[in-house]
Amino acid sequence: QVQLVESGGGLVQAGGSLRLSCAASGRTVSASAMGWFRQAPGKEREFVASINWSSSRTYYANSVKGRFTISRDNAKNTVYLQMNSLKPEDTAVYYCSVAKRYSSSYSSAADFGSWGQGTQVTVSS
Repeated sequence: QVQLVESGGGLVQAGGSLRLSCAASGRTVSASAMGWFRQAPGKEREFVASINWSSSRTYYANSVKGRFTISRDNAKNTVYLQMNSLKPEDTAVYYCSVAKRYSSSYSSAADFGSWGQGTQVTVSS
């Protein structure tokens, strides 16, 4: 069973940047796609970004495309989410997850399992 621990969240002003990290332990995730999702109060969990095992394919929600960048370091069993030009609407708890099955786009929560506990991102206007 893999354990995922997110970090790097915090309070930032609009236009600022944060870098989230997700460290996996228990087993290697180097052969698995990884993803980031977020959930704002009163809203459903939504897809943010994902990356395949080799980093050759990345996918982004339209709302973050051009502002967020997902990357991974398989040697460190870690995935990252660089968030630039943050907006108040990016405020949410951010979760990382490991894919549990093959997908052509890795943009559905149903493609993922083994969620982390989340890290809070708050963007003030």
